[in-house]
Amino acid sequence: MLNRTKIAILAAGLLLAGAGWKGARALFSEGALPAISAVIPGDAAMAPTVQKTPEEWKKSLTADRYKVMIACGTEPPWSGTLNDFWETGTYHCAACGALLFRSDAKYEHGTGWPSFFETAASGALAYLEDRSAGMVRTEVRCAACGGHLGHVFDDGPPPTGRHYCINSLALEFRKASPVASSSPSETATFAAGCFWGIEEKFAKLPGVRETVVGYTGGHTARPTYEEVCTDTTGHAEAVRVSYDPSRISYADLVRAFFTFHDPTQKNRQGPDVGTQYRSAIFVQNDEQRKQAEAVKAELEKSGKYRKPIATEIVSAGPFTPAEEYHQKYNQKNKRTCSY
Repeated sequence: MLNRTKIAILAAGLLLAGAGWKGARALFSEGALPAISAVIPGDAAMAPTVQKTPEEWKKSLTADRYKVMIACGTEPPWSGTLNDFWETGTYHCAACGALLFRSDAKYEHGTGWPSFFETAASGALAYLEDRSAGMVRTEVRCAACGGHLGHVFDDGPPPTGRHYCINSLALEFRKASPVASSSPSETATFAAGCFWGIEEKFAKLPGVRETVVGYTGGHTARPTYEEVCTDTTGHAEAVRVSYDPSRISYADLVRAFFTFHDPTQKNRQGPDVGTQYRSAIFVQNDEQRKQAEAVKAELEKSGKYRKPIATEIVSAGPFTPAEEYHQKYNQKNKRTCSY
């Protein structure tokens, strides 16, 4: 009897793993979705206004979308068409068309699913406690129809700190013309290892208008990449960020900068070693210096790092744009450089 019990448990475990679904109910039942209740303050609980039976949903959704949105399944990571997707527009519920997210709240979290740091409007989503898969998570659903979207976590970027991890199959993208901002751009300059990866990460932050990689902090004029690589010019590989201060603050750019690399490493990031890969913030004025020092002190007091932060905060000097083939390198070459 004991052996049979063990075999039954093992078989059930293999079935759950093979299905890749977030809830066991998706394996054993196709009944109506449970009632929605809010668990995150600030988003109102509401009953779905669009209600259909499972059979009706089967007729209106593709089989893949039904599995995700009604049976609470999960698409494989990096498989969705909207994961590595950065056009300007809005993201709607694939089941009922309700507006859920905007493109300026989308960012790269590295998990393999589309990620957003805020919703398009309060009340757009409903939240459920999810105790499946041996953990406690917060499930997110479309408040209008109750369709399963994904989960929300607290490891997102500023200003909300939220990470909405959403299935591509649960979303429908609608392209829109970007609205020009009347706010003047401001500039910030950072160094955090290889500028390919850092440039890509900054470019995806909401409020960032343009990024340029180049060389700064050295003692020779108009250096080339080959000269900087000798580690004799004093320059750092850096990224110059033009941003809209009405949408993202300088302090939040600095906070993001610290999450993009290991600031306790001195003159290296990952496999790249040399002063050209140092961690540095090149401030344009006294106000930037004040904010950069405040964020650095905030992190040092937080206990997040076991070693002291090695990031330099120095006055900005001449910035030489890097050669054209370095600009947007990761995007041009479809590669990922984290350092």
